[in-house]
Amino acid sequence: MVYCPECETDLDIDEDEVDEGAVVSCPECGTDFEVITVNPVELKKVGEDEVEEDDEEDADKEESDDEDS
Repeated sequence: MVYCPECETDLDIDEDEVDEGAVVSCPECGTDFEVITVNPVELKKVGEDEVEEDDEEDADKEESDDEDS
């Protein structure tokens, strides 16, 4: 069984019926997840990497601003 990482609803995903990179949605909370691995099925929230990259860029900018002062 695969559970939604957000609301813990059973997503009823069969590892034989899904491929890596596929996007699945939770019927309960509506969150989209990308399938990272299929055996076992692991999910990652869609857009999670983009947020992390933006945070890193902001941190790099702040460091360079501090050095200019």
